[in-house]
Amino acid sequence: MVNIIVEISKYLIILLIIMYTYLCFTIFGYHDMEKKQGMLRRQNVLMFLFQLIAFIILYLETEDIKIAAFYLAQVVLLGAAILLYTHIYPKVSRLVVNNMCMLLCIGLVMLTRLDYETAMKQFVFATAGIVLSLIVPVIIRKVKSLAKLRRIYAIAGMVSLAVVAVLGQVSYGAKLGFSIGGISIQPSELVKIIFVFYVAASLKESIAFKNVVITTMIAALHVLILVVSTDLGAALIIFVVYLVMLYVATRQPLYMLAGLGAGAGASVIGYYLFGHVRTRVNVWRDPFATYDNGGYQVAQSLFAIGTGSWFGMGLCQGSPESIPVRDSDFIFSAIAEELGLIFALCLILIFVSCYIMFLNIAMQLHNQFYKLVALGLGTCYIFQVFLNIGGVIKFIPSTGVTLPLVSYGGSSLLSTLIMFAIIQGLYIVREDEEESIERKKKEQQLRAKKRRIATAKEAGKIADEPQRKKRTVKTGKEREKEKARSKQRIR
Repeated sequence: MVNIIVEISKYLIILLIIMYTYLCFTIFGYHDMEKKQGMLRRQNVLMFLFQLIAFIILYLETEDIKIAAFYLAQVVLLGAAILLYTHIYPKVSRLVVNNMCMLLCIGLVMLTRLDYETAMKQFVFATAGIVLSLIVPVIIRKVKSLAKLRRIYAIAGMVSLAVVAVLGQVSYGAKLGFSIGGISIQPSELVKIIFVFYVAASLKESIAFKNVVITTMIAALHVLILVVSTDLGAALIIFVVYLVMLYVATRQPLYMLAGLGAGAGASVIGYYLFGHVRTRVNVWRDPFATYDNGGYQVAQSLFAIGTGSWFGMGLCQGSPESIPVRDSDFIFSAIAEELGLIFALCLILIFVSCYIMFLNIAMQLHNQFYKLVALGLGTCYIFQVFLNIGGVIKFIPSTGVTLPLVSYGGSSLLSTLIMFAIIQGLYIVREDEEESIERKKKEQQLRAKKRRIATAKEAGKIADEPQRKKRTVKTGKEREKEKARSKQRIR
C-alpha cells in the first residue's frame, strides 16, 4: 500500500511543481492586481500541498512522529514568513516572497529525507535568516547614506577575506571559513553582498577612467585574496559580478573584453598553480577515467541523475546516500534522482523567474546606486545557481558553491535571505519612486491647469475691453443726441 501511495505521490508532486512554475511566468502578462493576487494565492496553496504530500511520504517511510512535528514547524515558519512580509511591507514583490519560500520548502523537504539532524540545523538557520530579513527592507528604505560608505565596504570586505586566508580551516582543498562554538562561519558569502555595495557606490560616484582603475584594483584584491585561500568559486562569482556591473555602469565593451581576457589568463595560471584545480578540470573532462582520483563525486552525481530519469524514483526510493556532499554541493543530484528531471527543470525555472524579477526591479529603479545594487545581487545569485548546477551535471568543472536556499549551509542561507531582503527593500524604493513621480506629474498637471485658467481669464478680460469702450462711446453719442433734442424742445 505504501509503495502505491509513493508511486502516485511522485506524479502529484510533479504536477504541483509544473503548475507552480507556470504561474511564475504567466503572472508577468497580467496587469490586473486582483488576478495577480489570485495567482499568487494559488502559488501558496500549491506550495503547501507539495509540502504536505512530501511529508506524508516521509512519515510513512520512517514512521517517526518527529517528522510530523517537524512538518508543522515548517508550515508555521513559511506561513509566518508570507504573512509577515505582506503585512509589514504591503509594497513587497509577492512573487519573490513566494519563490523564496518555495525554494526553502524544497530544500527542507530534501534535507529531511537525507538527514533529519541536518534539516533541523537548516530550519534554525532559516528561522534566524527570515527574522533578520524582515529588518533589512526598513534599512534599505530609510538609510539614505548607503551610497556614501564605499571605503567602509572595501575595508570590511578585504579584512574579512584576509582573516579567512590566515586563520581559515581547510575544507575540500579550500580555506572557506572557521568555526566558533561549533558553528561554521563562511565570511565570503556575506562579503559578496558587501562587494556589490562597494562597486555600486564607487561607480555611482564616478565612471571616469581613474576611478574605474581604482575600483578594478580593489576588486582584484578581493579576487586575489580568495584565490590565495583557494576559494575559487567565490572568486569567480565576484569576478563575473564586477564585470557585469562595470559594463552596465560604463557601457564600454572594451572593459568587458579586457576583463574576460584577464580572467582567461588567470584561469590558465590557476590551473598550473593549484593541484585541486587541475584535479577538477581532469574530472570535468572524464569523471569515469578519474573515478578513483577525484572523479567519484561527479560520476555518482551523473549516475543519480540518470537513474531518476524524467519522473524520479520517488521520495525515499533512491540511493542519494551514494552521492558525496549530497546535502550541500550535490543536492541537485539527489533531487533529480528521487523527484525526477521534470521537477529539477522546474526548479531551475523558479530560479530563473527570481532573476527576471531582480532584473525587472533593477531596470525600473531611477537611482543609479540602487540600480547597480539590484543588478549585482541578481547576477551574484543566478551565477551561483549556474556554477552549482553546471558542476553537478558536468557542464563546467565543479566549483564547490552551494545551491541558494536549497543546499545546507548556514552562511550561504543567511546571505541569500539577506540578498532577497535587500531586493525587497529596493522593490519598495522603486514603488516609492513611482508614487513620487506620479505625485509630481499630478502636481504639474494641476499647476498647468491653473495657468491655463488664469491665461483664459486674462484673455477674456482683454477681449472684453474693446466692447466696453464701444459701449461707452455709444452711450456718449446717445447723450449728445438727447441734449440736442432737449434744446430743440426749448426753442
